[in-house]
Amino acid sequence: MSVQLGMPQPRGGIGSTGDASGAVESGTGPLPGRPAGMPAGLVDRYGRRATDMRLSLTDKCNLRCTYCMPAEGLEWLSKQAVMSAAEIVRIVRIGVDQLGVRELRLTGGEPLVRADLLDIIAALRQAHPELPISMTTNAVGLDKKAAGLKAAGLSRINVSLDSLHEETFAKLTRRPFLDKVLAGVDAAWAAGLGPVKLNAVLMRGINDAESPALLAWALDRGYELRFIEQMPLDADHGWTRRNMITAAEIRELLSADYVLSADPRDRDGAPAERFEVRTRVPGTAEAAGPVLGTVGIIASVTEPFCSDCRRTRITAEGKIMSCLFSREEVDLLGLLREGASDEQLAERWQDAMWIKPKAHGMDHVGLDAPDFVQPDRSMSAIGG
Repeated sequence: MSVQLGMPQPRGGIGSTGDASGAVESGTGPLPGRPAGMPAGLVDRYGRRATDMRLSLTDKCNLRCTYCMPAEGLEWLSKQAVMSAAEIVRIVRIGVDQLGVRELRLTGGEPLVRADLLDIIAALRQAHPELPISMTTNAVGLDKKAAGLKAAGLSRINVSLDSLHEETFAKLTRRPFLDKVLAGVDAAWAAGLGPVKLNAVLMRGINDAESPALLAWALDRGYELRFIEQMPLDADHGWTRRNMITAAEIRELLSADYVLSADPRDRDGAPAERFEVRTRVPGTAEAAGPVLGTVGIIASVTEPFCSDCRRTRITAEGKIMSCLFSREEVDLLGLLREGASDEQLAERWQDAMWIKPKAHGMDHVGLDAPDFVQPDRSMSAIGG
């Protein structure tokens, strides 16, 4: 449900004492209001505070990953529908200066296809000299832009990389661009956009057997690899719990060559559970030698971390999504274009986050629960 909202309504309107259902009314009425006296920032009914902002720059992408988009692509948003550079800078400023955002991740679609990307990053860096600004990318074309991104003020890069084999990569992405991606990863490292983090989605019978070799490759180069459970965010709606590779299976696959032990660092709200990696002594359960690096596993389906979620999401057309799996969206950009003040925009953002669902777009955990309904948007249209 996309919620088109008008100017903010006074406190004391619908649900001013707090609405446990988390439902959002359509039309121009107010959101269920936060109770008076709530703490500042982006807090919700479950005591969580969002400090990690994921902002999508575009819904467009030059790959067609099977777990995200259909082969023919999607109907892209018009240029007018997408946030302008100035609107992005303003929304980020409100998040940082008024609402306690402490980290920004730029997402897509594919951010590199946006022509004014360097200008956006430079403006954000000028406004927020100390803000960590990262970007998730498929790295196609990154080899030519990495140095410029670093100079503009980007802190680091996350790259989606599911396979090191050309045939497998092409099968998953429907594009023969593996060489371009690898060149982009190397360029990001050379430009100082580290730590370079790699995101891999394992698909049963396609690239799952490659996981130990992919980890070895990442460790050898000093990259931080994270395996991600496939989530029901594909545009084709073909996800099934039975076909996905679980976190437990990922650990088992890696255990053939490695011993994983819990990373002693505090997880601090991060989606990835991190493990220190050591070489396994062949034929034993013992580890040999020093720690080679770390690997992360993001287990949104089987080992959810919703209770410590600290993320707030803004789609490319300026909609607030309080949860990756939420079916309710709150239009912040429309309000901005109507002339709302920073304070009004901040209040609407707080109201949107107050009704954040407990988990997976519902009042309980369970992506494979009978009452789970997959969002209409795919991952590329939300912003990862």
